[in-house]
Amino acid sequence: PSSDCVMAEQLCLSDSTCNATYRTLENCALAKTRLLSLDHDSRVRCLNAELDLGNSSLLHCKCHRRMKRQEHCLRIFWTVHSSMTDGYLNLETSPYENSANEEHWKTDYNKLAALVSGKNCSQFAGDATNPCLRATHICNLSKKCFRLRTDYASICTKGAASEDVCDRRKCHRGLRNFFEKVPEDFTKRILFCPCQDEFCGERRRKTIVPDCSFQYNTKPNCLWLLDSCLEDHICKSRLADFQQNCQPVDMSPDACSLHNHAACLQAYMGMIGTPMTPNYVSNSSVEVSLWCTCENSGNQKEKCDQILGMFESNKCL
Repeated sequence: PSSDCVMAEQLCLSDSTCNATYRTLENCALAKTRLLSLDHDSRVRCLNAELDLGNSSLLHCKCHRRMKRQEHCLRIFWTVHSSMTDGYLNLETSPYENSANEEHWKTDYNKLAALVSGKNCSQFAGDATNPCLRATHICNLSKKCFRLRTDYASICTKGAASEDVCDRRKCHRGLRNFFEKVPEDFTKRILFCPCQDEFCGERRRKTIVPDCSFQYNTKPNCLWLLDSCLEDHICKSRLADFQQNCQPVDMSPDACSLHNHAACLQAYMGMIGTPMTPNYVSNSSVEVSLWCTCENSGNQKEKCDQILGMFESNKCL
């Protein structure tokens, strides 16, 4: 049975044989992190070490999106599965536990939504025509949603009034906190609110403060964005999760592999707050994209187009 990778690591380190194998894999993963090319013998040794884990709980362990030691857990997963990170298309096994197995909390969203509906005061006047505004008002009535949304908004808008560049890393961390710690009843409605006009669409596009979290002065190459992602355990894990849950499959009736739209949307939200943060491309459509280009990709243009196409032309989304 799959288990928490942090617990699985503790069990492995207490066994001398497993411990030695795991240390070998740590060296293999470290070499890849430093972009050192492994010779043939080293690659064979790394693959054999992964196979030597056999039925160890480490080989089948997973992580939870909302766990406290998430980065440590993900580092363990990619140490054990370092051979999977050779290329972008090999990231098809998500390190995250299936969301169906994760504990879902009860929320008071409906109660708060009814409270907003019952208000006649002017501050809620635009709710009927602007679902994004309504979702924000409901969030503001939840202490946790309001606090974490205020936190990331304040971090991501620092420097906006001057020539200072915002702290993108802190902004991303604040966004991940919001989407991980606030129940999806709130976050999904804020991010995916249905709009009929451009004012609503602009509010939806600016949910993640794109000037800081999404846009650079010039669009970087998508291959650079991917490299930045693969160097980061959280981003690499979210990308693997996104690929697993949002991978279009031609043979499938709805063009998606798991027939689970909710899992795909959850995986999409997981990408926000990573180096590969996606967003709406305009205030008048629901098309999404990465902030990158495939110009000047040379002989890697096909690979670059695949990365961009995961978001721009993804039927699952």
